[in-house]
Amino acid sequence: MISVVVPVYNEEKNLLPLMDRLEKALRKAGQTYEIIYVDDGSRDNSLEVLKGFIGRDGVRVLELTRNYGQHSAIISGFSVVRGDIVITIDADLQNPPEEIPAIVRTMEEGSFEVVGTVREMRKDSILRKIPSRIVNAMTRRITGIRMRDWGCMLRGYRREVVDRMVESQEYSTFIPALATLYAKRMTEIPVGHEERHAGVSNYNMWKLMNLQFDLLTSFSEFPLRVLLYMGTAMAVLGIAFGALLVVMRIFYGAAWAENGIFTLFAVLFFFVGALFFALGIMGQYIGRIYHEVRKRPRFTIRKLHER
Repeated sequence: MISVVVPVYNEEKNLLPLMDRLEKALRKAGQTYEIIYVDDGSRDNSLEVLKGFIGRDGVRVLELTRNYGQHSAIISGFSVVRGDIVITIDADLQNPPEEIPAIVRTMEEGSFEVVGTVREMRKDSILRKIPSRIVNAMTRRITGIRMRDWGCMLRGYRREVVDRMVESQEYSTFIPALATLYAKRMTEIPVGHEERHAGVSNYNMWKLMNLQFDLLTSFSEFPLRVLLYMGTAMAVLGIAFGALLVVMRIFYGAAWAENGIFTLFAVLFFFVGALFFALGIMGQYIGRIYHEVRKRPRFTIRKLHER
């Protein structure tokens, strides 16, 4: 059985064409299926449109109490899936549903646990492509897995991997990277990419930055190691600079650097900036610890609508 999980946030204009294309693609796969729409606290008419799908083959609608974000919404959908193969796809139709049979076929033929996808001829703007490349490079470095496109949510997972992700109690996480902790056989296949069918993207630059910080602090201690290296380097430079000042004062006197005023300000600004940078990185980790120890749920389901 194939389970398709679709997070939905303010996508009412895209849902009808998405539903029709999903049904055609899943029937082409030739297996039983279910489609789980997760309404992530939409403020438009998305939930009412989704309720209108109840009664169509395999459709279930998960209503969350508020907006928890894309990845938490997907995890909530994972918690109720019934299929052996689980597919995730966004509701904006940038990832064609017609690619789903290829993902299923790849998983079955190669016995893969995770099948990622690489978007070919991306239709996004340069302001989306550049941050995406940064995220891809960071994720490859952190996970050690040489996948090319970590930002595409059109992906396939075996049920065992999905169950392990649901059991994970991390407050916030990046699902494609989290799956690599529980899977051994992984691959990628090329897929098409289209322009958004309607509406505007819910991923602005601020959310992309938050995703970047979540990725870093969830899966790596690299920022803390960077602070250690920077602190050591600054200490060495500080000693060397102090020695240089002593030597220069002996040979040229105090007047060579305006009696040290400008030098003092330069050193002060450098170390104050480094201190605030270090506090910001440490604050990210402390904030994550704060969220974890409270043990608040990553999502709350208001109701599961199904036939």
